[in-house]
Amino acid sequence: MSVAERRSLGGTGLLVRSGVATHVGRVRDHNEDSVVAGSRVFAVADGMGGHAAGEVASRIVAETLAELDERPPARPEDVAGALHEANQRMLDSQASHPEQGGMGTTATGLALLEDGVRSDWLVFNVGDSRVYRFTDGRLVPVTRDHSEVQTLLDSGVIEPREVAHHPLRNVVTRSMGSDPAPEVDVWLMPPTAGERFVVCSDGLNGELEDRDIQRLVAEHDDPQVAAEQLVAAAVDAGGHDNVTVVVVAVDDAPADAG
Repeated sequence: MSVAERRSLGGTGLLVRSGVATHVGRVRDHNEDSVVAGSRVFAVADGMGGHAAGEVASRIVAETLAELDERPPARPEDVAGALHEANQRMLDSQASHPEQGGMGTTATGLALLEDGVRSDWLVFNVGDSRVYRFTDGRLVPVTRDHSEVQTLLDSGVIEPREVAHHPLRNVVTRSMGSDPAPEVDVWLMPPTAGERFVVCSDGLNGELEDRDIQRLVAEHDDPQVAAEQLVAAAVDAGGHDNVTVVVVAVDDAPADAG
């Protein structure tokens, strides 16, 4: 997939670039991940449900967030509102198509909020897809998984080394497609020159350790190349799930940037 259009952040002297890659993996027969990489909204949705319903669920979320990219969000409520709209569209689709009953999806990403005075990143999350932030040579997860193993980790029942092979590792505790709509976790932060964001389905972090993701992001300045290398590494490591990655790069804009 091609690099998204570069975007200059008005008044900040910063430039945003992005790259996208996705792969069905080595085990699944179709890809239920959907992705958005616009000029302001960057997101991944990892669908779940039989009869291709997961693919439908993730597509609804991606299409709704793509609409948000066309009408610049200015407040956190704009993003939450778009996700609630996507959730309602999923419920309506299930009502019209009983075979889609029980479908769901994660929804994770970041949106650039611009109110005419300042710009901020809003990171949002529902489910166990992730957003990482890379800065000063260090990769740090911004989001927190809504999953059974995360609950067990938080309570001290299991150790981090047990997560990869735990029988509940694929059980998500919060997802899109529920009634009432799920609560959306959000984090606000100002754009910073030199930072990178990795938005990914769990097909990436399920195969690669955070230190491997950090190394590949550090090695590749071009966000498209970084996204492709991350996906390729996850597939080479086993590819047990669909894997989708968006890499967003923030840098000082050249003097002639529009």
